[in-house]
Amino acid sequence: MQYDKNVGIKFWAVEDRPREKLVAKGSAALTEAELIAILIRSGTTKSTAVQVALNLLSKVKHDLRELGKLSVNDLTQFKGIGPAKAVSIIAALELGRRRQLSDIKDRKKISSSQDVFDWMSPRIADLKHEEFWVLYLNRGNNIIDTYQLSKGGISATVADLRLIFKRAISLGASSIILTHNHPSGQLIASDADQNLTIKIRDAGQLLDIKLLDHIIITENGYTSFADQNMF
Repeated sequence: MQYDKNVGIKFWAVEDRPREKLVAKGSAALTEAELIAILIRSGTTKSTAVQVALNLLSKVKHDLRELGKLSVNDLTQFKGIGPAKAVSIIAALELGRRRQLSDIKDRKKISSSQDVFDWMSPRIADLKHEEFWVLYLNRGNNIIDTYQLSKGGISATVADLRLIFKRAISLGASSIILTHNHPSGQLIASDADQNLTIKIRDAGQLLDIKLLDHIIITENGYTSFADQNMF
C-alpha cells in the first residue's frame, strides 16, 4: 500500500495496520518499515510511525547492516525517535544478529575458508573498529574455542604471540586459524597482516601447532591467506 503521512495509522484499514497485519499474516508479510514501526510504536504529530521508519531507512539506503551500525545517539538525530525507541531498534537488530549466530553455532567443523567466514562474519563483519580473533581446532578440524585476542588494531597483537600459543597448549589444540576484520572494507592484506601471519606460522611450527589460515573479513567478503598462497 501507499503510506499517507497525513493519515494516522488508526484510520487505516485494519488489515493494513502493522500490528494487526503481523497477527493476521505473519511477520514475513510486513515490510521493513512496518516492522520498525511496530518497534517504535508511535510517530509524530505530522508523521505516522511507518513514515518515521521510512525516513530512517531512506537515510541508510534501506540497508539493515548500515542501520545496525547506528548508535543510540545516531538514531535520536531522526525526528520521531527518542532514546527509548532507539534502544528498541538496537535491541531488535542485536537479536537478529544473535539468531544468525545461533543458526550456525552447531556447525563447528572447518573444511574451507568459507566455513571460517560464515562462522566469524556475524561477529566482526559489521564492526566499526578492528578486532583480531583466533580459532582453535582439534585434529578433526573442529573448533574447540573462538578467542578475541585484541580489539582496536592488529599492530598491538604482535606482543601477544605467547598468549596465542599458551591458550593453544592449554586447550590441546592441534591447529589455529587467525581472523580479523577490516572496517574500511579493504580486502587487501597489509604488510603488517602478512608479517604477523608469518611470525605466528613460524612460532607454531616450533610447537607443532599448525597455522591453517589467516582470513580478513569485511561486510562484502573475505580474503584467505591460504587460498591465495600468501604464507
